[in-house]
Amino acid sequence: MNAWKEFQEVNKDRFLQELLDLLRIPSVSAKSEHNDDMQACAKAVAKSLTDAGAQIATIYETEGHPIVYGEIIVDPSFPTVLVYGHYDVQPADPLELWHSGPFEPTIIDGKIFARGACDDKGQFYMHVKALEIMTKTNSMCTNIKFVIEGEEEIGSPNLATFVKANKDLLKADVILISDTAMISMDNPSIDIGVRGLSYIEIEVTGPNRDLHSGVYGGAVANPITILSKMIAACHDENNHITIPGFYDDVIESTDAERAKMAEAPFDLNEFKQDLGIANVWGEKGYSTNERTGIRPTLEVNGIWGGYTGEGAKTVLPSKAFAKISCRLVPNQSSTVITEKVLNYFKSIAPDNVTVSAFEHHGGEPYITPIDSHEYQSAAKAIATTFGKEPIPVRGGGSIPICSLFEQELGLKIVFMGFGLDSDNLHSPNEKYDIVNFYKGIETIPYFHQFFAEKK
Repeated sequence: MNAWKEFQEVNKDRFLQELLDLLRIPSVSAKSEHNDDMQACAKAVAKSLTDAGAQIATIYETEGHPIVYGEIIVDPSFPTVLVYGHYDVQPADPLELWHSGPFEPTIIDGKIFARGACDDKGQFYMHVKALEIMTKTNSMCTNIKFVIEGEEEIGSPNLATFVKANKDLLKADVILISDTAMISMDNPSIDIGVRGLSYIEIEVTGPNRDLHSGVYGGAVANPITILSKMIAACHDENNHITIPGFYDDVIESTDAERAKMAEAPFDLNEFKQDLGIANVWGEKGYSTNERTGIRPTLEVNGIWGGYTGEGAKTVLPSKAFAKISCRLVPNQSSTVITEKVLNYFKSIAPDNVTVSAFEHHGGEPYITPIDSHEYQSAAKAIATTFGKEPIPVRGGGSIPICSLFEQELGLKIVFMGFGLDSDNLHSPNEKYDIVNFYKGIETIPYFHQFFAEKK
């Protein structure tokens, strides 16, 4: 047993308890009622960096929630790794679907159930503990910087300002992110890219007030009905997105690339069984893995209007609303797609309603070259601890700050995620397997070792 593994084995129970304490802080960035919790969580993250051996751990205030910066510079001649993560989490709603409190971490069958367990507290905290292992065993071979922000789940509105103002502070040789998933622990993988994001909200207004559905029904347009028809018009019979120009900039994957993707283990029946569905859905001509990796999408994230309380109320509502997100693939621009989607909804609205549409946030797609030293260092690290080479895959999620980092800092990004697609991210009963947490801590020091070796 090497020194890294021995130190982890001795301290693993403490590592886990520290993570559970962090998960107890309801750091929901989207809700102002949790502003104090965001401050408390930022302070806890800064303390954890200091305790792990960071020479500096500073909280930078922004116009929104704080950014935590930490660093340890061992030797200026060493390469520098910039670790990015986020301590904010998604809202826990709907609370009634959780089998335990979302901020009362519960361990069941070796899995931690809590909001943020995998996305992203459990994953960025692996890097904090890996730092502790390397500092306590006097085995640092890279300099390490940390940027742990509190606004990723709301589109990182203040991160660009921080990055642009602190380019010298953030100077590094590579960016390392653990905010993605693996195929499985038996089939380790590395995301070589993430999709971009365009997130908008639509408001449809009909009459100037809610109306009696008996007196006015059938004579006045119902905004919910109109909005539903408009949303339905976004896909054709082949589930192809109908918005003009939506696919104009999409770089089509080659047959060879699609064949490589098909090599990744995937059981369609198991996939359907896990989700409790009879069949899958999606763009005709593409497999499930392709639909979630190399193809853009348009999904309704929420729709509401009228009366939704207990009992019945025969109302024809004045307004209807929907939140819609598009996942984007390489060469698509979130700015361009957002404009196209907003204009589309305005253009197809009938004259018996008015439509207001606006953008919440967006981000660009990102691809990591698999022949780069950065990627190869991650692949070698995973092969060392898992005993098999990782499979390169394209992730379906989005990390909006990737293009910002590359543009402003000129750095390549490596995704070393240890979550699973079944971890219920953004859903009730989010989880993170303890074995994955420990395996990440075990693997990360090897990335630093291999990255420090000459290219």
